[in-house]
Amino acid sequence: MPRREVIRKAKQDKRAGKSASTQAGEFVKDEIDKIRKGKHGARSTKQAIAIGLSEARRAGVDLPPPRKGRTKKSTRRSAKYAYEVGQGKRTPKRRPKVSRAVEGVMKKEPRSTASRSALSKQGKRAASQRTAASRSAAARKASHTKGAKVRSAAAKKAARTRARRKG
Repeated sequence: MPRREVIRKAKQDKRAGKSASTQAGEFVKDEIDKIRKGKHGARSTKQAIAIGLSEARRAGVDLPPPRKGRTKKSTRRSAKYAYEVGQGKRTPKRRPKVSRAVEGVMKKEPRSTASRSALSKQGKRAASQRTAASRSAAARKASHTKGAKVRSAAAKKAARTRARRKG
């Protein structure tokens, strides 16, 4: 169950005109934090991200399930159900026994999947599968929805980082 604070941040992102994946990012970040705090683990970084996306869908973020051919059928079905719950088209089935079993398994999984290096590796792998044009378009949209104030702060930070790398 996502915290109220996370849902509030996601709604704030939606009002700011940010994409569904950015809104879902709040839930993914929360999931990573949960793993880092030791509440449970994850088999892989991909799994941690998937759990966050699922929570986002269930919370009502307009993030449709992946298209056919992108993921396994079972993953797509699971994402579809989560999406329908979030859109109010389906009532979630409460399964306490399954929930407890999953929690028990998750507690035994490694915590290193939420480390900086693991997340960096996953990010690079995901980016390498996208086209340069797609990455460029995403960056253009991000700068568009940032707003002048935040864009200026980002530019200043980039300049500082460059200066640090040179010296």
